[in-house]
Amino acid sequence: MKISLKLLPLYLMLISTAHAHGLLSDNIRIESKVLSYALQYRVYTPSNIKMLSELPTIYVTDGQWYLDQGKMVEVLDSEIAAGRIKPVIAVFLDNRNPDQLTENRRNKQFFCNNDFVAFFKQELLPTIDSAYPTSKKRKDKVIQGFSYGGYNAACFGLMAHQSFAGIIMHSPADGDMVNEMSIRYEQSPLLPIKIFLSHGNASDNRSQGREFRDTLIKKGYQVNYQEVDFGHQWQNWQPLLDDGLQTFFAAAK
Repeated sequence: MKISLKLLPLYLMLISTAHAHGLLSDNIRIESKVLSYALQYRVYTPSNIKMLSELPTIYVTDGQWYLDQGKMVEVLDSEIAAGRIKPVIAVFLDNRNPDQLTENRRNKQFFCNNDFVAFFKQELLPTIDSAYPTSKKRKDKVIQGFSYGGYNAACFGLMAHQSFAGIIMHSPADGDMVNEMSIRYEQSPLLPIKIFLSHGNASDNRSQGREFRDTLIKKGYQVNYQEVDFGHQWQNWQPLLDDGLQTFFAAAK
């Protein structure tokens, strides 16, 4: 039996009582025809997934670091069990060459790369949607990243809003790139996306982040903006993971 969204409050109460844990897959390899190379990813699925359907999905770039340093599986388990967010599927995409992990591809992939966007649209999203009980609606799909990955999320907001309704940017790139993205969003038509944006202290481009926030709000975007008193590091990003999840996947009260 599948649980509809109408029955989610009861489901959340039950798993909160049981303190259920989700499941993280091993690495899954995908041979991309668009990119002409292989990538790997891991998928988090919530407890009792066989009873669920039409689940929202968050796609996480630099996924291996969100798993290791960010402890995001633990955050997902805690937020779902506490009933603060709906059950959600998370796809942790590894930016490294799966055959040579010392080769980091993020500098090629994350800078508004048309092929990387096409890989998501044409290959990764259809693969996940066919293998898991996901919602196919764009309103239930979010992409997240930090630093250059945060810049990539901003790129996806402009280039892939037909597929993603939400973007989470943790400390996107450097000050110049934040300013550049602010200009791009100001000059672009208002797009149907919701935004989570965070920055740390002055060494984490706080002033440019505030200007970007103000540009987005003035343009008409719904923005959840957060600041913390740490630099460009996991002490900054990890405590904000639950805020981003609650922004897009808050459970019905």
